[in-house]
Amino acid sequence: MAGIENHEIVSIYPYTDEQIDQLMTDAGECVLMWATQDSWPVGVYHSFVWRDGRIWITFAAHRHRTAAMRRNPKVSVAVSAVSCRTPGVMRGSATAKGRAVIHEDVATKAWFYPALAAKSNPGNPAGAALFETRLDSPLRVVLEVVPEKWITFDSMKSGMDVAGTLPEELRGKRLESDAVRYERELARRGLK
Repeated sequence: MAGIENHEIVSIYPYTDEQIDQLMTDAGECVLMWATQDSWPVGVYHSFVWRDGRIWITFAAHRHRTAAMRRNPKVSVAVSAVSCRTPGVMRGSATAKGRAVIHEDVATKAWFYPALAAKSNPGNPAGAALFETRLDSPLRVVLEVVPEKWITFDSMKSGMDVAGTLPEELRGKRLESDAVRYERELARRGLK
């Protein structure tokens, strides 16, 4: 039974708050997910800015997602370490469950556009300036996602555990899915 636990119990490999901050600062893109009017989950890739513990994204006001988030502000944002600008520093992913706040004010756009343009064009001030002018349109909104819960997986910790080198203090506690539901599913399948 230990072999099953080695690859099916994954909640014990969480990111720390510092790792979440590093991932969100360094990653180049995310998937923003929301529910449509008929309850279908939908996700679209976006460039984003991580600032003050919030995820900031932009798109045009006429997009279906704008109406959907005005109707139901519950969203998720998934970020993979694959999109990090510093390769090899992190592996894994983080998903934030949060609430969407749509901004259309000049003050938010004034800091956000330059921040997104610079992040999207590192080391290229001319490219950043061009991108910033393209962002500045009358239909553009800025989305702030306020995280309420994080779901993370540090695959570097998982790999260390498989190799037998993960220090016990880096292992997280089993979350409900692995502490309760896992055992219940084993029993339901007659594997316990």
